[in-house]
Amino acid sequence: MRAPWEALAGAEVFDLAQPMRTGMPQSPNHAPFRMMLERRHGDVVRADGGSAASEVIVTGGHVGTHVDALAHVSQDGRLHGGRQAAVQGRDGFAELGVEAFEPYVGRAVLLDVAAVHGTAVLPPGYEITPGDLEEAARGLDLEPGQALLIGTGWSRHWDDPALFTGRSHGAPGPGAAAGRWLAERRPRLVGAETIAFEHIPPGHGHATLPVHRILLVEAGVNLVETMRLWPLLAAGHREVLLVVNPLPLVGATGAPVRPLALAHRLHPGS
Repeated sequence: MRAPWEALAGAEVFDLAQPMRTGMPQSPNHAPFRMMLERRHGDVVRADGGSAASEVIVTGGHVGTHVDALAHVSQDGRLHGGRQAAVQGRDGFAELGVEAFEPYVGRAVLLDVAAVHGTAVLPPGYEITPGDLEEAARGLDLEPGQALLIGTGWSRHWDDPALFTGRSHGAPGPGAAAGRWLAERRPRLVGAETIAFEHIPPGHGHATLPVHRILLVEAGVNLVETMRLWPLLAAGHREVLLVVNPLPLVGATGAPVRPLALAHRLHPGS
């Protein structure tokens, strides 16, 4: 029997997290990320001449690449499983917080919708349909309990905050019908490149979030948002080993995560 590390020998590692820095693109619905040096080299110098620097970080749970906990969204006062949203308190949620997310190490299928349309990046405001997902999944087995990632190429726009956030021109993502299609496959988690795992029409902003309701509240499927998928898509991978392990912030509705994908290099024409 091969050891796990032997099976992964020679695999290429893809970092699927966007870099976190002050001023990075984010949803206007969440507290911004801020980092500053609390102590600089030279502020305190030890007797031996040594010095140390350290920082203070202030951030919302839904900033940068992050996991949405099941406590994140309610519908008519109830969370997933019919739990009352009143399980929330000043210190967070007594149930369904992001610390309840069990680390995921397993297969992920990439549904490259941009490739279906013959482009590297879908246009702003494009609504992904069940037909798009069916075509992107052609030839792949979608097994329950695994991860489904939607490729739009949108992570290529990370350095253009005005465009990336979709406030004026919108952002590509699944509509409600595509959300139901995903829920019917019973994945463990789903992920995408945009700030919201939703179709954002031009000029609408985050007015309604039907796919969040379908997946988080009704189906109990965690979302991973703002993923850096474009290098993985550019390499042509359709299935990878995915590692997702968010910070275990007790009672939080979301937490930063640094997903890693491992895949063997594809040969030309494969």
